[in-house]
This record gives sequence, structure tokens and C-alpha cells, in this order.
Amino acid sequence: MTDYGRSPGPEPWHPDDPLYGDQGWDRGQTGHGGWDQYGNPVPQQPYPDAQHYPGQQQYPQAPYPGQQYADPGYADPHYAGGQQYPQQPHWDGQQQYDWSGQHTVPTHDGYAVGVAETYGQPPAQADPYGHGGYVPQQPAPQSEPEQTAEWAAFHEEAEEPERHPFFTGTSLADYQEDERERFVANDDDDDEYEDEPDDERNTRKGKKKRSGCAVLVALLVLVGLVGGVGYGGYWYWQRHFAAAPDFSGDGTGDVQVVIPNGATLAQMGNILKRNDVVKSVDAFTKAAGGKPLQGGVYMLHKEMSAAAAVAMMLNPSSQNALIIPEGSRATRIYQAIDQKLGLPSGTTENAAKGADLGLPSYANGNPEGFLFPMRYSIGKSTKPVDFLKQMVQQAEAEYGKDDLEAQAAKVGKTPYEVIIIASLIQAEAQERQDFYKVSRVIYNRLDQNMALGFDSTINYAKGRSTLNTTNSDTKFNSPYNTYLHKGLPPGPIDNPGHLAIDAALHPADGNWLYFVTVKPGDTRFTNDYAEHQRNVAEFNKYQREHGG
Repeated sequence: MTDYGRSPGPEPWHPDDPLYGDQGWDRGQTGHGGWDQYGNPVPQQPYPDAQHYPGQQQYPQAPYPGQQYADPGYADPHYAGGQQYPQQPHWDGQQQYDWSGQHTVPTHDGYAVGVAETYGQPPAQADPYGHGGYVPQQPAPQSEPEQTAEWAAFHEEAEEPERHPFFTGTSLADYQEDERERFVANDDDDDEYEDEPDDERNTRKGKKKRSGCAVLVALLVLVGLVGGVGYGGYWYWQRHFAAAPDFSGDGTGDVQVVIPNGATLAQMGNILKRNDVVKSVDAFTKAAGGKPLQGGVYMLHKEMSAAAAVAMMLNPSSQNALIIPEGSRATRIYQAIDQKLGLPSGTTENAAKGADLGLPSYANGNPEGFLFPMRYSIGKSTKPVDFLKQMVQQAEAEYGKDDLEAQAAKVGKTPYEVIIIASLIQAEAQERQDFYKVSRVIYNRLDQNMALGFDSTINYAKGRSTLNTTNSDTKFNSPYNTYLHKGLPPGPIDNPGHLAIDAALHPADGNWLYFVTVKPGDTRFTNDYAEHQRNVAEFNKYQREHGG
């Protein structure tokens, strides 16, 4: 059949069927019967040269009353056996069609074979002539008005705008216009890939985006490298060939600058630059060179040349500092702070009482021995308690350098006992080489349970500083009187420096039990008491001669 086929009902074939009206296969009746131009069946005309098989009875061709045969191919031929077969048209002698629209049957030599056996009895109606045969049922003819209405409906439908097969509510023209606009809006200039599958297109676009990002990153890296090389070259040229920015002259005005102890030249230069003293750090470091600049409080000028700033810092008059000598007692330090800050006498000592200075627990709140002696920066706005805290912090740093706790355990002493011994050494020794010998005398006497008998402890107890000690002084009632009490005093008698601490931890080797400084630079050590008495006699003679 054709693509349109034929429905099993009475409707005619579609007029657009390419086989419609084909005069080459009109069921063996060329020019007779068939369909008209509207697809309706036309009554069969009698054949002028009709032939009959032998013994066949011929019936008139007039239609049965009330019935019209639309298919002239289905005549009423009869055979001897009284069995009737409808005549079927042929298609090139190969395939025979059941014109009822139900079956297609195979043919052999142009004749239908086994129709009844293969497909069952075809639909038929009783023979009106009473011969017992079967006449195939034909579709009823349609009236002319109905044919005209159907044909008009067909043409009306054909004249409507063509619809998109998937969107029944939209015309094909509108759909194509929408598709064109969407394509233009999303066009990425990749026309050669318009037939590409979606997954491959997405993969390709993802690669293009990644490639673009890679190019951008590479460009940024390249720009960074070029910029870095350029900046490095500029910096190297400025560092080694160009003169560092600098002010000229001695500057104007006054500014107080605090340089921490241990600061490097670069750190000093940064502080001076922040205070507008010098213009650049490089200019200051070049001007300072290897000069002995130290931390402290300096009175300088603004916008000075680097050379002028260095020269002024080396001038003692520009330094605003407080120097605490080694062996200074706490009472003497309090007085020095009051004088430096212009405070009433006793202000610092009263502030120290009950203040949290950061002392270790074994100090029992006594700052003596923990106000480390050195040069300190001090400004006009410095508070006494803050200054004392700074000194305590410095002492802890110095004791940490000496590994005080571990080294004290090696000599069988506590850290606090080492500080007390160091304070005794600081008060008794005068020359550097004597510090370690005095330390040995202290250890030897403690080991032999002898009284230390130091005049320095009596002076501390009595709050004085003298080299002359009388017999009555040796009887002064104080726990610090080492003539009356054996062992170490209850606390340090001054604030020792680093050398005294080191000597207390590393006493010299010797058996000395006595020593006396006959005159400056002449301290004599011995383990013989009689010799010691002779040395004491020489000391007294020297004092009488020099008004001591």
C-alpha cells in the first residue's frame, strides 16, 4: 500500500495518495469503475466484451434494489462446484490485495492462494439471488453534499498556517522566528560547531574558558615577573648607586626619642624616621657606621641630617638616661629616680611598697637584688612604678642569660641564695679578678660554718656606706649583721651585676678564708688568721695616712 493506506471504514483514500486514480491498476477493468475526482466510488459499467466461464450463469448487472456495488471487480462468477470466489486485482502478478482493506494475500501465478484458509472467510453479504454464494461487502456510497463538505474541510485545513509538530499552539513560522532570535542571542561565533552534540559543545566551551583563564593567569604572572624584576633593579640601583634621601642641616625644634637597649642601627633608624628626625633609614645607617651608639632617651631635633643626628646622639648632653651603678641599694635607686623625674623625695619608695613589680615569688616582695644595674632611658612622663618594673624585667633577662636556676642547683644553692652571695661579692670586691676569689671565701666559710664577718652587711643594716667598722658596730643587733649571725643574711644587700652573678655561680679554686683590701687595687687573700691580722694592720695604717 501507499503511505496513507486505506482505512477499514467507508472513507475513500486520501486524494494526495500517489496511487490515487492510477489507471494502470484499476482491478483489471481499464476505463471502467473506480473513483471519481473526489475519491468517491463510481458504479461499474458493463463490459461489452464480457466473457464467461463454461457452465457459468450470467446475471444482469443491474444493482440489487436498495444496494449499489461500488467495486465492479467483485462480480458474481460461479464455478461448477457452486463455490464462489471474488475476483481480485493483481499487482504486477506478485501480490494480491484484499480490497476490503483488511488483508494482503500472497499470489501464485496471478491467482489468490488459500485466502479462506489463511485469513478466514472475508466479510460478505448474502447473495440476493439465492445461489448460496458470498458477495464482498462494499462501502456505502456517499452523497454529493457530504463529499463537498469533507473536501471543503480538507482544503480549509490545508490553508491554515503550518504547525510545528511538537508545539500545537504555535505556528511553524512563529516557532522558526523564535528559534532564529534565540540562536542569534546565544551565538558564540562557532558556526562550524552548530551541529555539534550538546555534551561535546559544553566540553569544548569549558576548555575554551579554562584556556582563557590559563592565558590570563600566565599574563598576570608574566606582568608580575616583569614588575618584580623592574622593582628589584630599581631597588638595587637605589641601594648601591643612588644617594639615600636625607635632610640637610642641624634641624629645628626639639623631640625626645626613646631607643630601646640592644636596638640595631636599622631599628634606631626606623625610630628616628618615625619621629621625623631623619629622612631615611639608609642615610642614618650609613652615617652611623661602626660608631658606638646605645639605647637611651635622646633629646634631638626634627629634620636633621643623618650625620648631625649621629653626632648629637654621641654627645652625652643629648642623652636623657638614668645610670644605675652595680651594687646600688634599692634606697639609693629610689632617690635617683625621684631626682631624675623631679619628684619629691620618697615618692618612688612609697610607690614601690605594695606595688606589683613582677618579682619572683621567692623574693617575698623585696625588690632588693632585682633592680638590675645598667643604663636606662627615662622621660619626663615616666612613672616611677613603670621604671622599677623595667628594672625587674631586665634583672630576669640577665639571670636568664646566666641560667641561674640550673647553675644554682649545681653549686647546691637556690637561685635566691646565689643572688644574696652575688650581692656580697658586689659589695666586697673591687677588681675584676677579685670577684671569683671573694666568692670562694664565702663558700669556704659557709662550708666550715664560720661567720662571714663582712663589714658591708653591717653598713647595710645601719643604712650607711663606710670602710670603718668599730667593735660596737660588730655588735649591732640586725639579722644582716654577719658578725653575730652565721650563714647568709636574709636577703641581698644590693643589686649585683652580671659579673657578680657569674662569680657566685663559678667561684675560683682556693682554700682562702680571709681577705682584706689594704688599698685600692690591693686585696690580699689567705687562709692563715695571723697573716690576715698583719694585712689588717697595714690597712689601718693606710687609712690613717690617707685620711680614710
